[in-house]
Amino acid sequence: MTPAAVKHVRKQLEKKPEALGIRLAIRKSGCSGFKYETQWVEEASQDEDAIFTVDGVEIFVRKEHLAMVNGTEIDFVTEGVNSMFAFRNPNATAECGCGESFTVA
Repeated sequence: MTPAAVKHVRKQLEKKPEALGIRLAIRKSGCSGFKYETQWVEEASQDEDAIFTVDGVEIFVRKEHLAMVNGTEIDFVTEGVNSMFAFRNPNATAECGCGESFTVA
């Protein structure tokens, strides 16, 4: 996570005291095959989740998704009036034109 992403998540977690951290999830979707999703985590599963800590922010990833997101940088960017997470995934072999979905080999 970049400093901008950490700052954003910390700010959001202050508003959600029940949340333990944020989940980086993958689901089949979009024109390239997979889509990133972020979700607040209120309950973790030691059997299903890998947990990473970046500057005090806990990031949860389902173990089954680790191969697809290993090495991914999560940033938080502002483009015009829109703010969003941006993902730089070294495992992605292609992305759709809108940047919403990706393919892995």
